[in-house]
Amino acid sequence: MPLPTPTPADRFSFGLWTVGWAARDQFGDASRPPLDPVEAVHRLAELGAWGITFHDDDLIPFGATDSEREDILARFIPALRETGLVVPMVTTNTFSHPVFKDGGLTSNRRDVRRFTLAKLLRNVDFAAALGARTFVMWGGREGAEYDGVKDVNAALDRYREGIDAVAQYVKEQGHDLRIAIEPKPNEPRGDILLPTVGHALAFIERLEHGDIVGVNPEVGHEQMAGLNYTSGIAQALWADKLFHIDLNGQRSIKYDQDLCFGHGDLLSAFFTVDLLEHGFVGGGPRYDGPRHFDYKPSRTEDADGVWASAAANMTTYLLLKERTTAYRNDPEVQEAIEASRVRELSQPTLGPGETPAQLTHATDVFSAAAADREAEAGYHFVRLNQLAVEHALGAR
Repeated sequence: MPLPTPTPADRFSFGLWTVGWAARDQFGDASRPPLDPVEAVHRLAELGAWGITFHDDDLIPFGATDSEREDILARFIPALRETGLVVPMVTTNTFSHPVFKDGGLTSNRRDVRRFTLAKLLRNVDFAAALGARTFVMWGGREGAEYDGVKDVNAALDRYREGIDAVAQYVKEQGHDLRIAIEPKPNEPRGDILLPTVGHALAFIERLEHGDIVGVNPEVGHEQMAGLNYTSGIAQALWADKLFHIDLNGQRSIKYDQDLCFGHGDLLSAFFTVDLLEHGFVGGGPRYDGPRHFDYKPSRTEDADGVWASAAANMTTYLLLKERTTAYRNDPEVQEAIEASRVRELSQPTLGPGETPAQLTHATDVFSAAAADREAEAGYHFVRLNQLAVEHALGAR
């Protein structure tokens, strides 16, 4: 059976830091040479990708002079035009340079926080100039290894101040940008502030400019905390805060693996694609943003393996899209959904015009007999999940 072919209509995008990762890790030197960003643009376009994203320092090295910056852009921007590749998202590196060793916006040192904020604001202008619609903020160094060294109350105040300042600047400059916080539980810091989607959503509620701030959940980051990625993006959708996504693979609670999408928990990837492509069973908000891959080609791969791995992400997504479409259209699945009362959950618990006080006096509802009657019913969840497994494996 021929494999599906990606096209720009699929809106697949990759970070420059993904295909451009030279495979240096904490215990080993780089196993691949640096990648020219212009080559990345052309190779991704040839594979059928739609967009490329980057941290500021991925494209323009930290400390580059104005003339060096102009030389880089003089090659990069024409490459975008030649290929039609877009820049849907830009982010800022506030974690690599030693100045960020205690964080950026939440460093104990005020001068570090001011440097970080200036770097972020300058990159907001750069993102807007390139036509990006999302500005991702990952606080990889915002945290600590020791409980006594960080006043968390003050740190969250400074975090709120920093993100509100960026959001205020976006509005003042008239940029068509939304900010997406990217949660992660740990690594490189021992414990990172805003470690999960839930933490980030609660934090956003306390922002002055939270109307343009949402989240950018990553598969591996949620699964590193033992959480369900599909449920996490579902809650972000429910809150109208799913501004961007990062797709990759992860095998349980360990270091951030950044495997190809689907190369970790395949059934979770199946239901992630099902939600992204087909929405909630009972209707509701839909995600319409990029299908962005934040993975790293294995350190074992050579240059050819980099592009094979990039293609693998898109192929797996498209295969799962085919499988989930068949799953949704299968009459037996629809029967199983009805038997499991999945759509009944969309029905309000209280009746039309019914008040909580009235419910407390409804003896036909609250009685031992009613509880025993309902307790006898089965939900048929295993059958429904087995159908998903069979579709995911191509057996149907």
